[in-house]
Amino acid sequence: MSATRRTNRDRRNASGEQAADAPDTGDDAAGSPSAATDAADAPPQDRRAAAPDLLVALLDGMDAALCAFDADGVVTHWNREAERLLGWTAAEAVGRRGLAGWAARAEDATEVEARLMGAMDVPGRQVQEFALVRKDGGRVLVRTQTSAVRPGGGDAGGGVAVGVYCAFSEVHAQMDLERSIAFSEALCEDAAWGVLLVDADLRPALANGQAARVLRARRSGLLGRPFGELLEQGAEEVESALQHVLAQGSTAVPADVWVTVRGETGGDPAIRRRCLRGAFVRLASPLAEHPVPLGVGWLFQDVTEAKLAEDAASVLRFRDHQLHRASRAAAECEDPMEAATVYLDFALAGFADHALVDLAAAPAEPGSPPGPGAPHDPGSPPGPVQLTRAAATPAEGPGPCLPAGPHGFPVRYPAGHPALQAVERGGTVRAGCGGVDPEVAEGWSVARKWPPGTMHALCTVLRSRGRTLGVVTFLRGGGRRGFTRQDAAYAEDVAVRVAASLDLAELLG
Repeated sequence: MSATRRTNRDRRNASGEQAADAPDTGDDAAGSPSAATDAADAPPQDRRAAAPDLLVALLDGMDAALCAFDADGVVTHWNREAERLLGWTAAEAVGRRGLAGWAARAEDATEVEARLMGAMDVPGRQVQEFALVRKDGGRVLVRTQTSAVRPGGGDAGGGVAVGVYCAFSEVHAQMDLERSIAFSEALCEDAAWGVLLVDADLRPALANGQAARVLRARRSGLLGRPFGELLEQGAEEVESALQHVLAQGSTAVPADVWVTVRGETGGDPAIRRRCLRGAFVRLASPLAEHPVPLGVGWLFQDVTEAKLAEDAASVLRFRDHQLHRASRAAAECEDPMEAATVYLDFALAGFADHALVDLAAAPAEPGSPPGPGAPHDPGSPPGPVQLTRAAATPAEGPGPCLPAGPHGFPVRYPAGHPALQAVERGGTVRAGCGGVDPEVAEGWSVARKWPPGTMHALCTVLRSRGRTLGVVTFLRGGGRRGFTRQDAAYAEDVAVRVAASLDLAELLG
């Protein structure tokens, strides 16, 4: 027990106060668990004595390099970040007068010290840059923020300045920070790419102007809303990608996501689909000991037009290749009718589910029963057009196109049938079932004498040597979209080759 404690206890006993019977453990250790409680319960003079230790702990815990000088230029404080940056320990720095000979070159020390200590004579914070010397002899350019230390606290007052405190960091690190901030602001304001920052709950937390334009919403209207409220189609794909990045990390290659923005005007959702090409980057806090995911940054660009053009070019290359292969295969066929079906077999790949070939035959005399005759000529007087099935693919499922027989069989299409229209007009007719009800679609295909499940049709006239030989019909089921103008152009290319083979078969027959 210390002499001070004995004296205080003796005084209390002498004045009649009863001392508590507690075991005497001797002097408290500075690092004991009860040190904070003892400091709080200590008299004011003891708390003032503990203040320097608290200040040192605070300075050492800061990320910025900090040092302080008294009015005579003697170093009074030097924290751990300053040790890391310059290599000089607090024991080596504290107590030195000025920086000459150790933290600054002798040639520069006078100017550096004058600029540092000059903060005592001016109000506010001074920002300056100069070179310091590391312990290993290397030089480092630092940016400093200096301010006077006054007894009353603050920049303006409390009396004459008693010293200077200085916060400094390497200029390159500061420039990197400023560059990162400037880059982030540029991305969020002026970038041509859409930038969307999503928090850990998969809700947008920040969006730039381009992202708002692509998603057809105001920037403030995007924030905090789940993707299901923003996207009519593609929300699940986007959320799955975000969850994968949060769990596994940033993606290595750009990804294409097809979405349909909710509320965008337009009839067919397929036309309103947009392809967003971009990358997902996981955001983690740099201040945590272990990276803590803060969210995901999604950088994307609307490449719908380029993607559609790319897909169209790819389809065109494939179809040209199929026609080339079909021409080579048809050249090896002895029977021209077999060559016609070969063209259709190659054309069906990726294009349609079924193909039908109907040949046109006009009656010998008006009112006479239908029978074989000369090919129909659109320039001839109007009369009922009779079509005879010459070849077809199996109605029950995919299969090769096969001839219907030596003479075929008549097909009694109702008036206004797309195949009859194609023969009468001498061109191409597209048709489709607008109803989405399966029963309606079934009745639509049966009424037109097409295989069950047909939803889209493309009828192209067969012409050779200035005559209409018939019509070829391509059919698609409900799982595919309707025929386009590009599809019609391809069907016409196929029809030219099929018609030439059928014309040759007629000549040889």
